[in-house]
Amino acid sequence: MILAKVIGNVVSTQKNKNLKGHKLLLVKEVNFEGEFINNKDALAIDLIDAGIGDTVIVAREGDAVKQILGNGDTPVNTVIIAIVDNIDINEE
Repeated sequence: MILAKVIGNVVSTQKNKNLKGHKLLLVKEVNFEGEFINNKDALAIDLIDAGIGDTVIVAREGDAVKQILGNGDTPVNTVIIAIVDNIDINEE
């Protein structure tokens, strides 16, 4: 899993039948301070109604994603699984 920020929406009128009804978002990995840590963007299927600017937890393991979706035929390897409300780090 990674921490990421939603940076955009992806609109597709034609897509795999298993993706119909699911929102696609563009995400970029961030560190615990919310700073972008690489230049790679990723497409993620959104199951929790995240929006642009939200910090989210993203699963990028194909098997985990298939288990979450409950369908091994869906062509997805990245899924948003949580919106982050707060991050507390104990530095003791």
